Amino acid sequence: QVQLVESGGGLVQAGGSLRLSCAASGIFFSINVMGWYRQAPGKQRESVATITSAGSTNYADSVKGRFTISRDNAKNTVYLQMNSLKPEDTAVYYCSSALPRAWGQGTQVTVSS
Repeated sequence: QVQLVESGGGLVQAGGSLRLSCAASGIFFSINVMGWYRQAPGKQRESVATITSAGSTNYADSVKGRFTISRDNAKNTVYLQMNSLKPEDTAVYYCSSALPRAWGQGTQVTVSS
């Protein structure tokens, strides 16, 4: 059974930082492409960052230079370090695996101005 469990969300002031974690089980984590997505109220879910098994990363233009995705294969965990947060980063953030396609329950990130 696939489980992706996010943690680390919360309320932060603009300019602040948060670090999200996603603990995975039930998948071959080390060979999996992992990703972070977000969905703001009234908007479609969008990709924030992805990381391949080899550690190659890809970011949405809106977060380049501010967010960093990383993974620890020994801990079956993927991280999202978010710096210089803006109010427009407010959303529910979801962790996702590619094989199989699975989603976590989401963690709320709220950035106040």
